Amino acid sequence: MPQASQPQHGPSDGLFGHASGDVRSWLRRLTGLVAVIVGAWVLLTAALVVAQRQLIYLPDRDLALPPSDVAVTMVETVDGIVHEVWTMPADGLAMARVVVFNGNAGNKGHRLTLARNLAAEGMEVLLFDYRGYGDTAGTPSEEGLMRDATAVARIAFETDLPVVFMGESLGAGPATALAVHAEPDGLVLRSPFTSLSDMARTHYPFVPTVLLRDRYPVEETVSRLEVPVLVILGTGDSIVPPELSRRVFQAVGGPRSLVEMDGLDHNDPGLSAGEDLAHVIKSFVEEHARLTTTTRKRIRRSTDIFSSDVGSRRL
Repeated sequence: MPQASQPQHGPSDGLFGHASGDVRSWLRRLTGLVAVIVGAWVLLTAALVVAQRQLIYLPDRDLALPPSDVAVTMVETVDGIVHEVWTMPADGLAMARVVVFNGNAGNKGHRLTLARNLAAEGMEVLLFDYRGYGDTAGTPSEEGLMRDATAVARIAFETDLPVVFMGESLGAGPATALAVHAEPDGLVLRSPFTSLSDMARTHYPFVPTVLLRDRYPVEETVSRLEVPVLVILGTGDSIVPPELSRRVFQAVGGPRSLVEMDGLDHNDPGLSAGEDLAHVIKSFVEEHARLTTTTRKRIRRSTDIFSSDVGSRRL
């Protein structure tokens, strides 16, 4: 008798065949999901890289006329950026001249309260804007800010007073870098960060820091300083983590002081411009910023370094 034919099962039939198909389908979905995530990361990272300086520098171009209680001096960088420097005189006999290196937002007009509180404590104060801020031409960058700071520093040293640099947040970058060469009589860093790379890791942890165009290596730079340094931080700072400011303090190579203002956030008036802040700076100046003939000769010699690179001329 003829034998009944047996059904033939292909490799995709049955329980294992269905399981294999499910795995392939799941893998296709997973691959598609990964591709979407990677694509989104690439696009977002690319957008942040392209717009990074718009995220770092937040200038306010609306600047009022100079108030009646400041003197105005014009100075020009070697690349043609003209700066209007405001000098706030001290109330009574001046003990020092403080040059304020602004943070990343606003303009020098927003530092008038700080300047007046410092003046009330016996300090003369110089305010200026970086390129691209206020009514100053140009576009901000790390190199550009150094040129601006150097131009202003040269006229800042035209005094018999001790000269103190004060860097606010991002301003700690140019203030610290310039202090290495110009050697002021003191350096005040309010809410400093260790580096822009560390700030990027804090706020944009998914972006490779190697793509940053500006660096501001404050922690590394302060280790090379010999001038007295005061670090001021707010323990409630939500923009520059207090631990980054503490690391800057620990890295200081010379005389150093640390003041922590309890509970204050980055832009709280008490930390950015208050009377207590001004008094802390006055105490630091009285204790550390002592002008000597040796210091002044060193300043004159060191500022000559900039004349061939990023110097300035008075207008």
